[in-house]
This record gives sequence, structure tokens and C-alpha cells, in this order.
Amino acid sequence: MLYYNDIQSNSPQRTLPMAITKEQVQYVAHLARIKLDAGTLEHFTSQLDGILKYMEQLNALDTTDAAATTHVVKLENVVRLDEPRPSLSHEAALQNAPDQHDGSFKVPKVI
Repeated sequence: MLYYNDIQSNSPQRTLPMAITKEQVQYVAHLARIKLDAGTLEHFTSQLDGILKYMEQLNALDTTDAAATTHVVKLENVVRLDEPRPSLSHEAALQNAPDQHDGSFKVPKVI
């Protein structure tokens, strides 16, 4: 069973089990300025209760030998090295320009 203290710290002391009530869902909806009808309130309460029950299952697992992680896969920088390479010539860059003036792109005035 999931307990409030288990989330706050690694304390072995167990207090009240977590459960979600319609009133709590309604309160959070009020804080988020979301109006919920009775059917939606019941649906969200049921879904959140299912999530908490799943958390209870996860809490039952022994994780004492598990290393702490911040991400499930190793993150790597996958950008290429910044090396010079051939690019477009000035004429090739301007060949499809709708309008040009003195070898530059001509664009409409913005202001």
C-alpha cells in the first residue's frame, strides 16, 4: 500500500494510506479553473484511483539495490562536429530569390 510518508522521504515509518476522493479531484479542478460535471468527476476520480493503486504495486518492489537515475536511457549529444564544408555560391543562393538588389535579397519593408 502507498503511504504519504513514502513519497516525502525514505522513512520506514508508515502513516496514512493514500486514496483519492471526489472532493480532492473537485478541489484540484477548482484550482485549475476547470468545471467538471458529475460524470467527468467520477471518471477522473476512478482514473486517479487506478494510478494510485498502481503506485502501491510499485511501492511493494524492493529497490534497495537499484541505482538512482534521472533518465531511463543514457543521453548523448548527437549533433555532428562543427567542421567547415562547401556551401552554396552567392549566385546559387540568389537564383530563386523573388526579388534581389545589388547582389542581396530584397524584402518588403516591415515597419
